[in-house]
Amino acid sequence: MVLLVTSASGANGPGYGKLLAFDPDGELLGPFSEDARIIDPRGLGVDGSLLFLNSGANRILALDGKGRVVRETGAIPGLNPGGGNFGPDGRYYVGLRAARTIMAFTPTLDGAGEAVLPSAVVPFPRGFAFGQDGTLFLASGIGPGGEGDNTILAFDPARTVKSSWKVQDPDLGPLDLTIAPNGNVVVSSEHPFGAPDSATTIREYDRSDGRLVRVLTPDRGIGFRKPRGLRFGLDGKLYCVAQDEVVAFDFATGKSLGPVVRLPGLNGQAVIFFG
Repeated sequence: MVLLVTSASGANGPGYGKLLAFDPDGELLGPFSEDARIIDPRGLGVDGSLLFLNSGANRILALDGKGRVVRETGAIPGLNPGGGNFGPDGRYYVGLRAARTIMAFTPTLDGAGEAVLPSAVVPFPRGFAFGQDGTLFLASGIGPGGEGDNTILAFDPARTVKSSWKVQDPDLGPLDLTIAPNGNVVVSSEHPFGAPDSATTIREYDRSDGRLVRVLTPDRGIGFRKPRGLRFGLDGKLYCVAQDEVVAFDFATGKSLGPVVRLPGLNGQAVIFFG
């Protein structure tokens, strides 16, 4: 089992522009794959023995355990993919940065994607995930140009907005979203977005109504700048990739466990365990 992190490049800021692998002790193993189609890598998902990766080259790739590309969509003009997650129907869902919506692909990656929400459904998508009952939670944040808002929407399985879900949190600045083992919604947050003195936190919301349950903060002395991708490990711990590091939390207690990876210039976007 390796810890994989996509490190941004290009328009997403300075970084390695690679899919990087780390061992259980946080030591860098190097690029997981050197395939030339991996450019400015973004969201990640796992389906059995395959790793799905969103490439800034407007394509989606599926890699085996040796880092070889075994499936791909080919270049899709204007795709501009962000985060990725598998849905309850087995399809791979991808956030589209430019179209401001979510598109679903069959895991074979051999057909056209299907838009599952209207275009521009939010000003700037910042992560999404499916709840245990099929609810689709979509974080709406601030884009690089300052456009957007700070909220989270919930869509029922018919993709209608759930009016019973309402987040009222003036300190929210979502950057990624995942579902906790208890079913609640967990978000990495930077507020105000892009400010040098912004508050960076992990925020948990009740799955039924959007009420703020608690706020997790890193220990003093941990940088935790530009938090992005979130994933739960098999150990129940919550991992968040940030600038120069991956930080872990004991989700049951809320305690910060500190960095499990330190790498100057990491500029991570997504994190996942694979293998």
